[in-house]
Amino acid sequence: MKKEKRYLFPADYMADPSVHVFDGKIYIYPSHDWEASNVENDNGDQYIMKDYHVLSINGDPMTGTVTDHGCVLRQEDIPWAGRQLWDCDVQEYIQEVPTNAEEQAAGMGYSKKVKKYVMYFPLKDRNDVFHWGTAIADNPAGPFIPQPAPVPGSYSIDMCAFRDDADGEVYVYFGGLWGGQLQRYKDNIHLETPHLPEGKEDALPSRCVRLTKDGLGYAEAPRPILVVDNDGNPLKADDPHRFFEASWMHKYNGKYYFSYSTGDSHLLCYAVGDNPYGPFTYQGVILTPVVGWTTHHAILEYNGKWYLFHHDSVPSGGKSWLRSLKVCEIEYDADGKIMTIDGID
Repeated sequence: MKKEKRYLFPADYMADPSVHVFDGKIYIYPSHDWEASNVENDNGDQYIMKDYHVLSINGDPMTGTVTDHGCVLRQEDIPWAGRQLWDCDVQEYIQEVPTNAEEQAAGMGYSKKVKKYVMYFPLKDRNDVFHWGTAIADNPAGPFIPQPAPVPGSYSIDMCAFRDDADGEVYVYFGGLWGGQLQRYKDNIHLETPHLPEGKEDALPSRCVRLTKDGLGYAEAPRPILVVDNDGNPLKADDPHRFFEASWMHKYNGKYYFSYSTGDSHLLCYAVGDNPYGPFTYQGVILTPVVGWTTHHAILEYNGKWYLFHHDSVPSGGKSWLRSLKVCEIEYDADGKIMTIDGID
């Protein structure tokens, strides 16, 4: 179906939005596209992103004023940086920190609880291998101060940091094929020879990991996130609806909605499960192909309505590496299915 869409920030090229409501306001954490002189390839070398901005919306996503809070993290400020700051996400934490001498004298004790915001970002190290970095801010608009080293054991791209209201835990969904390097890993171990499933092999799944209470490390080993058909069989590698990249998680009427991009078939799809780890039963297409190669998104409820944040390459004349943020409202039917939206306006 056709839906009214809005370009959120036409002044610059930004993409891959992660979106949350913090303190009653919508915050958008996008990647930042720069003009590329190199040739497009399956490794994504044309995506040369090297910093992050934070955007916020004052009010309704379709009409509210969008504010750019400026550059909040630069590649050159990250001690282990190689190249390519791809998509990121942010989550809020309550952390206990020491009080200063003045606060102690005022009877506040020796510690206090404060809000902190942790950013999760993928970045290639100097060996051209993607790992996760973390950076911390005192407010959702940044700036974010990077930690000195990547998260131990981390790999691949496209982090979605989801806090489950059922248990208060934060789960990060991640992974991307081809340039995202997911095919280089099996059971969280780096392979000497990468393997991309083909044909009727089971598709390569996304991953999910529960984080420590401070949000800075793994509380467990990452698990595969299976998308299955109605008979419980994993989708196959040749299925145009199988996972490729851009994991997102949200809840609707108590169910867990795992959505993702199918990459080279250029769809946004979703599957539904009963817990954060799945399995998730495939349900359908959220968004048909847009102008530009990639499709990446976030889904958010705000004031009782649901919105799809995504991007396309129309303003850049179809350059897949210069993308622009968009938003539109989404709808569910009586059975909880998301109604498919036309990607081309």
